[in-house]
Amino acid sequence: MPTISEAAEALADLLAGRSQQLSDPTGSDIEFAAQVEARPLDRTAPPVDCWAVDGGQALVADARSVQVCITRAARVRWQQGRCTLEEQGELSAHVLAGPGGGAEAKRSLAMLGAPVASDTPVDLNLLRDWSEWRLVARCVEEAEPGALVLVDGDLQPDWRIPARWLGELLLRAAERDIALVGVTKHSSLARGGGPLVGQLELEAEKALGARSCWWAPVGILRAELGPGLSVVVARLDPDARFAFRVDLPGDRDPAALLGQLSALADDAAFPGYPYSLSVADRLASCPGWLREEAWAELDDALAAAGVAEEVRERAFADRHSLMERA
Repeated sequence: MPTISEAAEALADLLAGRSQQLSDPTGSDIEFAAQVEARPLDRTAPPVDCWAVDGGQALVADARSVQVCITRAARVRWQQGRCTLEEQGELSAHVLAGPGGGAEAKRSLAMLGAPVASDTPVDLNLLRDWSEWRLVARCVEEAEPGALVLVDGDLQPDWRIPARWLGELLLRAAERDIALVGVTKHSSLARGGGPLVGQLELEAEKALGARSCWWAPVGILRAELGPGLSVVVARLDPDARFAFRVDLPGDRDPAALLGQLSALADDAAFPGYPYSLSVADRLASCPGWLREEAWAELDDALAAAGVAEEVRERAFADRHSLMERA
């Protein structure tokens, strides 16, 4: 039987980064750079306008064959060093039943205006992802020229959202002089199987100093329309513990955009991460108390619809939790 010691030995080889081969285990089609090295980054003035978008989700009721979930997308606007808009977004409730999500899930997605085929399988990831991207598109239309629109995560929507849709959004943003920027908190980028970002953090500290801001070009994501995307890793604040993967429009100067982004990432509580995105994350989250409120509302509505209490209890009781109680 494989042991913990054997697993640690194999993991040690990966974490040591002995191979220089770059990869992304999620399967994204990045054309990787031949060599990835950190470059100094200069902090510049913040953009005239900045929007940040994030989404949240929660499972409210689970009968295994049918689930009820909630999603929401939130956005924040940042101008002249202060927050001028916090929009939490309304909760959307979705019923997922059977293979492909079922008819109700497809109806939810259609009501959200998703550009997907009617036979597309629907799950919670797609419902949440599209909720975020439709809000990103609104931000592109409402932002001032010269703005940044920040997205939590990379700039690759769910695989079921057509690539052409993203290409058209990037072209529309370019027409309005808006830059879409994706910031990934925990990247899957790898070198030799080990986490690339962590390796670069150690290498940059050795080459540029412990309090350096830096960025490293990683590769290019080609697009069906437009110039594609630049994928980089960047440390945006001298006090930041972590660097992040950042996706940028392929026709913009990465160092210039990262300099602006760095000016938004100097909050004492979240050094190195754009503060506006952290606010959007808080607004979009679906904590336990919200799930409980949603369940109470759902339970009352089921009772009003004539579903007996014993039917509701038998459908949605958490048997694992009941059986594991001390």
